Amino acid sequence: MIRRSSVKVQTLPTPEATARAAAEAIAAAAWAALAERGRFVVALSGGRTPWLMLAELAELDLPWTRTHIVQVDERVAPAGHADRNLTHIEECLAAPLSKGLQVVAMPVEAPDLAAAADEYARTLRSLAGDPPVLDLVHLGLGPDGHTASLVPDDEVLTVTERDVAVTGAYQGCRRMTLTYPALDRARKVLWLVTGAEKSGMLTRLIRADAGIPAGRVRQVAGVVFADTAAAGGLAFR
Repeated sequence: MIRRSSVKVQTLPTPEATARAAAEAIAAAAWAALAERGRFVVALSGGRTPWLMLAELAELDLPWTRTHIVQVDERVAPAGHADRNLTHIEECLAAPLSKGLQVVAMPVEAPDLAAAADEYARTLRSLAGDPPVLDLVHLGLGPDGHTASLVPDDEVLTVTERDVAVTGAYQGCRRMTLTYPALDRARKVLWLVTGAEKSGMLTRLIRADAGIPAGRVRQVAGVVFADTAAAGGLAFR
């Protein structure tokens, strides 16, 4: 446990080991959700280490037919685009998809993105209640402190009345994202953070520093899986 924080931190030696531990934690959450509610609804983010995590997850024994994957965020780009999180989710989880896993994609190809965001919010309610309570949300951490597509200085940071919203341009692309209300209702938040370039921001996340978007996410249900490079700046008890 980190000093002055309610977030639990598990540190692993390499990105690969970190991804494996995170996959095992997701699997444990899946079985717990199945026992308690009969289904598992998990929201996934993108990134290089998450693709390792999903490849590990695909090898595990899970209740795939009762698992629903929704997206934390997605770039506004054509279907199959290499920058789309969905493209990589479907590639990494190809075997589970053949066994009945259901992936519910954000409708970022719609001409009316605001209406599409509202549609996705309705989908979340149909899967996870009204208001939706996701069983687990997987989040990453950017070198600028962003998480999901909650990016610095974007108006999406102020959204409190909607669970899904659309950002302005960020790194050349608009995005659809879950908002703080949706993230903060989750039963569990799993952060996956690797790389020395994330070290400073991980320290700020652990301190719940509201000066970065990631630091505003509710911490009480959070657990961080970090490699030693990312966790190097943390002060452990």
